[in-house]
Amino acid sequence: MATSALPPSGSALPEFRIRAHNASVHSENKIHDDTVAQQYGFRGGLVPGVTVYAYMAVPVVRAFGPDWLERGAMSVRLLKPFYEGEEALVRATVVEDGPDGVTLEVVAINPAAETCAAGRATLPAVASPAPDISRFPAVPRPSPRPPVSYEELAAREILGCIDEVFDPSTGEAAQYLAEVGDDYPAHFGADAIASSGYLIRRANSALALNVALNPWIHVSSEVTHHSHLHAGEPFSTHARITELFERKGHKFVRMDVLILASGDRPVMFVDHTAIYDVRGADA
Repeated sequence: MATSALPPSGSALPEFRIRAHNASVHSENKIHDDTVAQQYGFRGGLVPGVTVYAYMAVPVVRAFGPDWLERGAMSVRLLKPFYEGEEALVRATVVEDGPDGVTLEVVAINPAAETCAAGRATLPAVASPAPDISRFPAVPRPSPRPPVSYEELAAREILGCIDEVFDPSTGEAAQYLAEVGDDYPAHFGADAIASSGYLIRRANSALALNVALNPWIHVSSEVTHHSHLHAGEPFSTHARITELFERKGHKFVRMDVLILASGDRPVMFVDHTAIYDVRGADA
């Protein structure tokens, strides 16, 4: 599937550089707060993983265009944190270009030349099969939210859904795109379509809106786009827990997350992993 706008396999796309910004410093998740993050052994508050994902999506959507937001995919593993004010360098390289589609290798690098996030983005020639929406019934969120625990998550396979309307005209929407350096024209205006970064933020919120979390960390996301989310469309975020496990003292949750537009049209599917119980620095 040769794409005329892309260089040949093995070639690098134009680099994307941005000053990392921790816009969640005052959020409920205190892993973004300097004092709390330092108690867990970090240098300061972590720039959110969904923000790093959004940085990495910028050169991808520039290369692939709106088709990627309709049938493309991207997997991202978050390896090391970015901190406020650090320059994030995103590099994307064409690694496959054939009849089945185009694949980019994407990395985000900090000023110490360390790879903080790595993944692959694809634009397949043929769209992936749509997920089975019957696996994601609309159930109410608990009120009040129960405190997170293994027992609570194990008993709550289906999470409560979140209903919203995509409104790109708000100041908050414009501020978000500016924060992540997203200047792709299709993400602006009366006919805007939602960016991949906007959608992954919604997917990431599914857990926190169902249980009261301690400091927690986004670890990885495997995203598949299925259709555009248009300005003014109602959408809902659904999630189900698929795995709970422990590794090196951290407790992880893995979820399937599905965003539906207008009640029944798949927009994005995410295999999403997070640490919901972070090991202490002295562990």
